Amino acid sequence: QVQLVESGGGLVQAGGSLRLSCAASGRTFSRSAMAWFRQAPGKERHSVARINWSGANIYYADAVKGRFTISRDNAKNTVTLQMNSLKPEDTAVYYCAAQNVAGTRYDYWGQGTQVTVSS
Repeated sequence: QVQLVESGGGLVQAGGSLRLSCAASGRTFSRSAMAWFRQAPGKERHSVARINWSGANIYYADAVKGRFTISRDNAKNTVTLQMNSLKPEDTAVYYCAAQNVAGTRYDYWGQGTQVTVSS
């Protein structure tokens, strides 16, 4: 059974930092792109950071560029999101996701972890 399990969410004051981790089990994702998505109340889910299998290609949404850093450890089957200089508008449920082998869509999702940034 494939599982992605996020951890590291919580409540933090504006300007603070959090580090989200995603641990994959059930199969290796060392050849799959992975990403972090977020969904705020009443809004659609969208990606905030994506990383290809090798870590050579990384994408950040404009809203988090310069503040968030995505990384992965293929030996440990994990992906992390370091979030600095957090803002109240970063408040959302954050999801870890992995692409299928064909690289056509994100087929594997974690259950989500809540990040709340107070002003």
